[in-house]
Amino acid sequence: MILLNNMEIIKKEIKYPYLPIERSILYVPISNKYMILAKQQARKSNDHNTPTGVVVVFNDKVISSAYNNPHISNNFLINLHTRFCIRKLLKIPSGTNYWICPGCATNSSHAEYRAVLEVQRKMLKEYNDLDIYLWGHWWCCKPCWDKMLELPLRNIYLLENSEILFNPKHPGNIIGKQFKL
Repeated sequence: MILLNNMEIIKKEIKYPYLPIERSILYVPISNKYMILAKQQARKSNDHNTPTGVVVVFNDKVISSAYNNPHISNNFLINLHTRFCIRKLLKIPSGTNYWICPGCATNSSHAEYRAVLEVQRKMLKEYNDLDIYLWGHWWCCKPCWDKMLELPLRNIYLLENSEILFNPKHPGNIIGKQFKL
């Protein structure tokens, strides 16, 4: 555990499906004010399986926020996707080949990607050392990392124990009960 800007940060050694070279992920508790805001963003998602929220912070101010928004809006199709995602049925690894499933669509529907686009649209030269807080995932896919690294990024923060809470392969996950936390 380390203390950064009077904030408790946890650094863990976790084997992620993808992590860029020389990058790391830090962890904050559920009481962290930015994680609370990221969770509020996730509540807006129409993805009932993995609702995700993101806030981008500069100089202790939120400059962007987003949630994942799969490109389907029909409730029947959303429910069908939740139970029968084509990528899951074909055992396609997480973070790849989103185009195969209409419910997953493209990585442009991911919260991280959408938050970065918003920052880029209103980017001012004084923005540097941006922090991203992500609620609802235990790692970030390569397309999202690639997009986030287009920013002057300092740190990525996930919820502590997210490698358990949001990992569908872990028996202690809370998928389907995310907002009861």
